[in-house]
Amino acid sequence: MDIGKAFTFVFDDQNWIAKILIGGIVLLIPIVNFAVFGYMARVIKNVVDGLDRPLPDWGDFGDHFVRGLTLFLIGVVYMLPVIFLVCLLAMTGALAEESRAMSTVEMLALCLNCLAGLWGFLVALVMPAATIRYALTGEFASAFQFGQIFGLISANLGNYILVLVLSWLASLLGGLGVIACGIGVLFTSFWAYLVQGHLYGQFYRASQQAPAT
Repeated sequence: MDIGKAFTFVFDDQNWIAKILIGGIVLLIPIVNFAVFGYMARVIKNVVDGLDRPLPDWGDFGDHFVRGLTLFLIGVVYMLPVIFLVCLLAMTGALAEESRAMSTVEMLALCLNCLAGLWGFLVALVMPAATIRYALTGEFASAFQFGQIFGLISANLGNYILVLVLSWLASLLGGLGVIACGIGVLFTSFWAYLVQGHLYGQFYRASQQAPAT
């Protein structure tokens, strides 16, 4: 994997300034900003396909939006157990106000919090692979084909962990844009999504080239 390329490939595109500006503006608009996720999915596909300039055009905005909305819904499905646990936590809070058995209610709330945190952590680990699956197939169900997802992860576990760490680093760097009078964070955050997309695409290519064990 070419780590440096993931962080700099954006600047190889002759129209990168316009594309980043559009992406930053789109990211600012609620609902419409789903298109950013779809744009990232297209980056993944372009990297896997071996395009020299994998940064997509914004011309097919409708396709980017639909793909991004689908990725958002995939994330919602993955987080349904957490949503359910949060509802239970709200119920325990209501019970605590009416019950004297505070220790029991507090213990239940602690357990639910732990379960919600654990599930959220597991989703964070699996979601990149699910995103890759959807980006390459365009099929909603492919993000829940767990045999293929875990096979993809296990085929190149070391690089998968590396991608997770670097994606976190890209998000951290993207947040530094707030220094530029606040508005800069929109464009650096969009850049961070593109870095993640390139890393995901590289990971998939590397996993396909890895020798079978």
